[in-house]
Amino acid sequence: MPKNKTPRCYFSLRSPYSWLAYQELTEHHPDLVEQLEWVPFFEPDALSARMLDDQGGRFPYSEMSREKNRYVLQDVGRLTKARGITVTWPVDRDPVWEVPHLGYLVAAREGRGHDYIAACYRARFGEGRNICDRATIADIGAALGIDRRRIADAADDPELRAEGLRALLDVCKDGVFGVPFFVHGFTRFWGLDRLDAFRTHLRSQAQPATSVPEPLAGAVGLGRSAEDGHAGGCG
Repeated sequence: MPKNKTPRCYFSLRSPYSWLAYQELTEHHPDLVEQLEWVPFFEPDALSARMLDDQGGRFPYSEMSREKNRYVLQDVGRLTKARGITVTWPVDRDPVWEVPHLGYLVAAREGRGHDYIAACYRARFGEGRNICDRATIADIGAALGIDRRRIADAADDPELRAEGLRALLDVCKDGVFGVPFFVHGFTRFWGLDRLDAFRTHLRSQAQPATSVPEPLAGAVGLGRSAEDGHAGGCG
């Protein structure tokens, strides 16, 4: 078993699939929310990319094509309609994803990590706000009782940059190529559609083993490729 025996969820405040997975977990499986280690996944800016390269890391995600972007809009439209959710799509112009994701690290230190995640998703997909705008993050932080400047300017803090780098190195180590991405030991599950399989896996690991279990549908072992089908996940 690798070092990360605690099950992990790699999440992105950018991704609609991460948003929907988070809603599913918090509304229907709050016990699992507390069981997981939450690790932010974000596309590095020039400084983070340089720091990552200096450590021998390589961010494994590439920007989606126009065709895939159109598909995601259609797919998320279906998923939200089926859940009775209204989505307001934001417009991302020259985003710096360290702004919201390093802001999460500040909120987590204050014990408000999950409140912050929920507030960012509400701002981004409920209100169509730009969460890479420091003013938006300042407003979210203030509502949670966190100093506005401290959370809005998290990307300027060298200590938080270093913590963000550690998260990016974990992304590389765990082979995370999209989100939501669930990791436990050597076993990986990618996408909203794999959430139930991940929960089944965790339950099976908590029970005494009486026989060798069959491989779980949707599971991806470290060093193996994910299936080509869309699993309700993206970057």
